[in-house]
Amino acid sequence: MLAVAGGVLLYTGLQAKDSLTERATELVTGRNTEQTTLYVAGGGAALVGGVLLALFGGGKGRR
Repeated sequence: MLAVAGGVLLYTGLQAKDSLTERATELVTGRNTEQTTLYVAGGGAALVGGVLLALFGGGKGRR
């Protein structure tokens, strides 16, 4: 579930990065908006965390 949510956030951030508003902001300031950066970074972290939990187990038989 975490990997899916991370993938959605990452995809949303990458799509926002290509928007006209984002390109204009990057042209003027030289960097992406904070919201887009958070979507990309948070989505990537959640995706990696979800994949690691799926590979190494998130509490299988440890109760």
